[in-house]
Amino acid sequence: MKEFNLLVGGPVMQLPTDLLTTKKAACWGGADRGALRLVKAGITPQLAIGDFDSSTAAERELIFKNSQRVETAKAEKDDTDTELAVRVILRDYRPDQLKIYGATGGRIDHLLANLFFILQPEFYPALDRITLIDRQNNISFFKPGTYLLQKQPDKKYLAFVPLTKVTQLVLYDEKYRLAGKDFSQPISLASNEFVGTTAKFSFTSGVVCVIQSSD
Repeated sequence: MKEFNLLVGGPVMQLPTDLLTTKKAACWGGADRGALRLVKAGITPQLAIGDFDSSTAAERELIFKNSQRVETAKAEKDDTDTELAVRVILRDYRPDQLKIYGATGGRIDHLLANLFFILQPEFYPALDRITLIDRQNNISFFKPGTYLLQKQPDKKYLAFVPLTKVTQLVLYDEKYRLAGKDFSQPISLASNEFVGTTAKFSFTSGVVCVIQSSD
C-alpha cells in the first residue's frame, strides 16, 4: 500500500481545508474521535481503533456499523490512541507513507506525545515514513543522512528540530545556514526559510524533525 491516512482526535479547525472531501476516496483509518469524524463525512474507515471513551453509545454504534475493521482498547492503557493506530497500520497495512491528521492543536500533552512517539524502538524504523499534517504545518522525521527538501508551494517557513542529541547538523543553502553544529538536547531552530524551491541538510547522528509551515 502506497499511502494510508490516519485521522486522530485533534481540533477540527486545525485540519487542512476540505481534507475530508478532497481525499474522500483515499485509504483512511480513524483513532477514537477521528473515526467518528470520518464516518460522519461519509468515509468508511478501513480501521477504527481506540478506547472510544469520549463517544456516546449512539456514536460508538455508528462507528462500529460503518467501519471495515474495529479494534477496541481499554480506557486505562499505556499507549495513546494514536500509538495504537500507528502500530496496527504499520504491522497490518504496511504503507509506504503514513499521513496523520488531527495530531496537533488542543492539548499540549497530546501534541508532545504525537511528536515524540516516533523515538520509541518499535516506531523508530518507520519514522521517515510518518508525516503529521495540519492546516499550517507539515512535520516530517529524519534519520542520519543527507537530504534535499522540496518546498511546498503554500508554506513559507522552515524549521529544523533536533528531537534527540544530534551531531554535525549542516544547513547548506537555507536562508540561515549552519556548519556542522552539535546539539546535546532537543531544540527548535525556527523561522528559517527556503532560498528557491529546495533546501539541503545533513547530520550524522540522532533524529531531526523538519517542519514546513505557513502563517
